[in-house]
Amino acid sequence: MAKILVAEDERDIRELIGFTLRFAGFDVELAANGAEAVEKAPDVRPDLIILDVRMPKMTGYEACRHLKENPDTAEIPVVFLSAKGQDGEIKEGLESGAIEYIVKPFGPQELTDQVRGILRRIGVED
Repeated sequence: MAKILVAEDERDIRELIGFTLRFAGFDVELAANGAEAVEKAPDVRPDLIILDVRMPKMTGYEACRHLKENPDTAEIPVVFLSAKGQDGEIKEGLESGAIEYIVKPFGPQELTDQVRGILRRIGVED
């Protein structure tokens, strides 16, 4: 079972993502912001980290850069979630170390399918 760390500052969205991914069979750890995700990641050791782009305390981009600078978390793949799909923002996300960008809104099945596809691509069985 793949372990996924999700950082999303909007509680309803965070809980919905957690429920959706747990229902699909994933082990899910939730964080309320980027700083909390950076703090939790070395202990949780997730197979995948999903970060919202716009969060208080530390943006998803900043969190991703911190994760990539830490030898304990540098190899963990990062995916961004954002309501913004502009090319410049996607480029910034990929440049900060993410492997994928999921644009909101998305349905539960769409999210599950995208996460499974990403995990397959990085060689992690769900």
